[in-house]
Parts: sequence; structure tokens; C-alpha cells
Amino acid sequence: MELYDTHAHFGDADDVEAIYARAAAAGVTRILAVGGGEELNRNALRTAGRVALGWDRDQLDRVAEQMVVLPGLLDAHRDRVAAIGEIGLDCHYEPQTLRAQCALFAAQLALADEKGLPVVIHTREADDATRGVLDEVPWRHGDRLRGVIHSYTGGPKFAGQMLDRGFMVSFSGIATFKSAEEVRASARYVPDDRILVETDSPYLAPVPLRGRPCEPAFVVHTAARLARARGMDLEVFAARTTANALQLFGG
Repeated sequence: MELYDTHAHFGDADDVEAIYARAAAAGVTRILAVGGGEELNRNALRTAGRVALGWDRDQLDRVAEQMVVLPGLLDAHRDRVAAIGEIGLDCHYEPQTLRAQCALFAAQLALADEKGLPVVIHTREADDATRGVLDEVPWRHGDRLRGVIHSYTGGPKFAGQMLDRGFMVSFSGIATFKSAEEVRASARYVPDDRILVETDSPYLAPVPLRGRPCEPAFVVHTAARLARARGMDLEVFAARTTANALQLFGG
């Protein structure tokens, strides 16, 4: 069995080599190291594999400077950069900054279009705003942008709207929580060729590992729960999600 953890964050103190070794022992053969801020971008680049680099919705203090820096950062690491991310909107913690979040989100969507890169999108309690920004950004290099709605927490309706816009949908350890039946309903709804799996480590450790810092090796538990929800064999589900991730992000 081979799994692709399509979303993992790394900290300054992490023993990256040990994390990768534990992941490999669990059957996780590929990991997308995801940025979203200066420190997260730097730590993603400490890893050996594919990375996503960008400015997340909470990075609003130096937007002008950040948007000057990001194109050069992407170019400097073009052989490793698989996507721009994570980027997006969150109205759960700081709804008062939504307008500024939307501007930063739109600027990076336009940059992704210019660079021909997919995007890794965070959206929480911001369905209308996310749709609005996605539908307002003019695509210069094709009729739609590629990417993924990561750590999906909503219902099938919004998932369908994102699928209609060409995105894949990724599920994290949240899908294993007892209270997450709506999320599992969304996981059943997403087609075989559009579903991904992730940890969002070090957050959202899946059942039965709640309370522990999450890491890529744990994605097997999420994959097993999703496979069961979809009525699929785990190895078949792992192969399908890995193929989807390779199509979107490469190896």
C-alpha cells in the first residue's frame, strides 16, 4: 500500500528525517510539505520532497512585501514547488479581516494562474466569499484553476460547487471524528478521481490517536476510515488517492 499525505506542516524543532522514516514505515511514500507563512515556508523547504509555498489568510501584516517576495521564492525553488499554498479564507477566528483576506487570496490565485501552478485552499465558514473570489479572478491561462480544497469540513453542497469549479477535495483526520458524519457524507459524494487524503499535521490527529501531535504516518487511519465510508478496499482507496495526488502535485 502506498499513500500520499497531501498536506503536512513542519516546525523548526521537528526531526524531519525521523518523521519521514515513520511515514515510510506506515506506507506513506510521499508527503507534500505545505507553507503558508515565512516560518512554514522555510520549514517546508527543509524537507526533501515536493512543497507548496504561499501566504495564508492570517499573513496580513506585510502583504505588499510578501507578494513581491513570493514570485521569486517560487522561481528559486521551481524544481520542488508543486503548488501555491496554503491560501484562502477563514471567518471563524477573524471575520473582521475578510476583505483583506480576500485581496491576499485573489492576488495569489492570479499568481498561480500566471505560474501555471495548482493552489491549496483553506476555507472555513467562508463559503460565499470563497466562491466569490474564485469566480472573480480572471484566468489568463485556461478556463479554470487547478487545486484542492484542503481539510474539508463542509457538506456535499459546497463540495459539489468546488468540484464544479475544477477542484479536488481533501479530507483530514476530522473525517474520523464521531461528530463528523456530514464530512463523511461529503467524502462519499466526491468522485473517485477527485478525492485526496491528508493529515494537516501537526494538527487534527485522527481517531484513535487523538491528543497526540499529528504526523504524516497517521494518514493511514484517515484513509482507512474514508475507505470504509465509501465502501472501498483500503489498498484500492490508497492507490486511487495517490494517483489523484500525483496528477495534481507530481511526485
